[in-house]
Amino acid sequence: MKTRFILIHTSHAGNVGAAARAMKTMGFGDLVLVAPRWANVLRREETIQRASGALDVLENARIVATLDEALDGISHLCATAMTPRDFGPPTRSPREHFELLLKNEQYPLGEYALEADSAPIPIATPTATTTEAGVAFLFGSERFGMANDDVYRCHVALSIPTNPTFGSLNLGAAIQVVAYEWRLALGGFAAATPSQEGSAAPATERADAAQVAGMLAHWERALVDIGFLDPAAPKKLMPRLNQLFNRAQLTPEEIHILRGVAKAMTGAAQAKR
Repeated sequence: MKTRFILIHTSHAGNVGAAARAMKTMGFGDLVLVAPRWANVLRREETIQRASGALDVLENARIVATLDEALDGISHLCATAMTPRDFGPPTRSPREHFELLLKNEQYPLGEYALEADSAPIPIATPTATTTEAGVAFLFGSERFGMANDDVYRCHVALSIPTNPTFGSLNLGAAIQVVAYEWRLALGGFAAATPSQEGSAAPATERADAAQVAGMLAHWERALVDIGFLDPAAPKKLMPRLNQLFNRAQLTPEEIHILRGVAKAMTGAAQAKR
């Protein structure tokens, strides 16, 4: 699905770099700036530093004069506004709205979308299915946020759930949250796993029952040597240790370490005699 991030009247160069970084970490690369403060913002040192390597996003980014120019190929607009607007689009959390969007529940059959307890909201009728549509996330200036007229054009106002007494988010952080939620809705990425020379690490080998039993016998002797275990009244110590080590799912290397500990305990006990 075409995904675009649109920054309107951005005033801090560093936030443009942070936006590029946030987008790239979630696999997105379509960035458009509408009338930023700095005409050369994509090449400013602070922008490049804050991008932290996401230079391809900056290289492919576009600067346009108006929001209309930024919306080519886009059929679904998501404003980011913490404060709901009167007569504006419905306000939803990103996760809630993305679930509706991907279920095709957000698009209307005709010219208007009817929202519960609100007036009809005029929106553009898509000419393609949701999976073929273009989605844009709009972010306003750092100081003033999005203008009402720009919010009114959108299908939804996304509001990130935050601490009710302190909801201030830096622009780069807000973009990161929205990018993460959208990537998650699209299926996400597999969690990183340890690798060796570019290939997945082999499955961890577990110690077999004989190795665990031999280690426990070694520990039993060592615990007797240091006076921790009374062989005449062992009670349930060894069965409990057996269960503990079974839960740990020891590897052969760990068995070797534990045997080394037992050997050291016996050596320390003999040295004191």
